[in-house]
Amino acid sequence: MRLKDIQSIFHKELDEIYGKNEVDSFFFMLTEAYFGLVRFTLALDPEYTITKEQETPMFAALSELKLEKPIQHILGKTHFFGLEFCVNEHTLIPRPETEELVQWILDTVQNDAITRKLRILDIGTGSGCIPIALKKNLPNAEITAIDISAEALQIAQKNAEIIQVEIQFVQADVLQLTDLNFSKENPTSFDIIVSNPPYVRNLEKEMMQKNVLAYEPDSALFVEDENPLVFYDKIADLAKANLQSSGNLFFEINQYLGKEMVSLLKNKEYTAVELRKDIFGVDRMLRGTF
Repeated sequence: MRLKDIQSIFHKELDEIYGKNEVDSFFFMLTEAYFGLVRFTLALDPEYTITKEQETPMFAALSELKLEKPIQHILGKTHFFGLEFCVNEHTLIPRPETEELVQWILDTVQNDAITRKLRILDIGTGSGCIPIALKKNLPNAEITAIDISAEALQIAQKNAEIIQVEIQFVQADVLQLTDLNFSKENPTSFDIIVSNPPYVRNLEKEMMQKNVLAYEPDSALFVEDENPLVFYDKIADLAKANLQSSGNLFFEINQYLGKEMVSLLKNKEYTAVELRKDIFGVDRMLRGTF
């Protein structure tokens, strides 16, 4: 069957859900992943044909896209900070705004990284995108990452091995921790603690897309409406006892709770508290020094 004809079927079945441009993007992502074809192949060879056997994964992907399964889960991978990460239903799909958080951290520590070995902790690591991207750019840093999910940590460890960086992964529920020392023989204080914890309130579910609600882990996304800052409150308290002098705490936050987050850190005696907007113009990142 001609790829051009399969592309037409994709548009007929999916345009109403995603729009024409997005469907084209999905189609070419699949043909590149499955057949190694670059996007302009069809323009150069409109009659390009694939075998019946090769059609199978394309139509399987079409069926999953009709159910609004994320293309990243269909392919089992996504890109973040110039690196390719494995993802599945146990991990959040890394977002572009989280790349901005990583860049902010790198900009903050670039001078210190030259003169000494930095110690960094990521809380709620998921796919491992934050610590792995940091380690790739700060090869001398000593980085630890924790998550409550054993399944997520398996993916994070796999990503670290593929990308060839060394991260210490620890399974832990941060809400149950009394300190952030994971090596009792050699207690560690950190230069940077970073977290992108669950922060979406249940009341905000109706504003979210089906592909997020149905296919990404609830435990990594949602918090109760009555206490939406529960993770931030606990992490900020733990960080006070585990940051080096003048160490920095970085958060990705709920865009609707920026002012509340600034107040939370200031009330806990963090200084130089800074709230930043992301590429979409909403409050998304916060830093405090202790």
